[in-house]
Amino acid sequence: MTTIEVFADVQCPFTHVGLRRFVDRRRQLGRPDVRLRVRAWPLELVNGEPLAPDLIDEEVGELRRQVAPGLFGGFSRDVLPATSLPAMHLAAAAYERGDDAGEEESLALRWALFEEGRDIADPRVLSDIAAAAGAAIEGSPGPEAVITDWRDGERRGVVGSPHFFVSGDGFFCPSLDITRGDGGHLRIRVDQAGLDAFLGRCF
Repeated sequence: MTTIEVFADVQCPFTHVGLRRFVDRRRQLGRPDVRLRVRAWPLELVNGEPLAPDLIDEEVGELRRQVAPGLFGGFSRDVLPATSLPAMHLAAAAYERGDDAGEEESLALRWALFEEGRDIADPRVLSDIAAAAGAAIEGSPGPEAVITDWRDGERRGVVGSPHFFVSGDGFFCPSLDITRGDGGHLRIRVDQAGLDAFLGRCF
């Protein structure tokens, strides 16, 4: 079994795209032996303030328009949570049961937010997602694990979300080229060379 680590915030739209690209390639290659360990990079703690809904809404709109028309179908800025921490606590708790459970939970949380338009800070939503993956919410080391991930990410030089590590080498947002053009307009393109290099290392 090969494990690919990625430090990411659950509300980061770029991470959702990157994880779906990874999962799609894994399915195409028939390589279930390569798993993701999605670790917490809590941007609200990293930046000292919650993520701005306007920014997330802009990023989702441009991703959908420019590079990922098949994703973010159920997204609604109205359900963006004020904090990502409860969702990341839940994912960390799921990883206590094993990498398969943790990966399933991490992907399910992002799918619920970006494809189903669900509020992943709502305890009822989290309970539903946890139950589907067989993970417990109460009595878990989730909160402590999130802080541990954050500190470990700092030590390893994480620069943002998502930041992947393959055999010790780091890849920051390897599937996308993101810039702001004249007037501050967000420009997003698929970084095919970066994506191929990254996935080539994974598989």
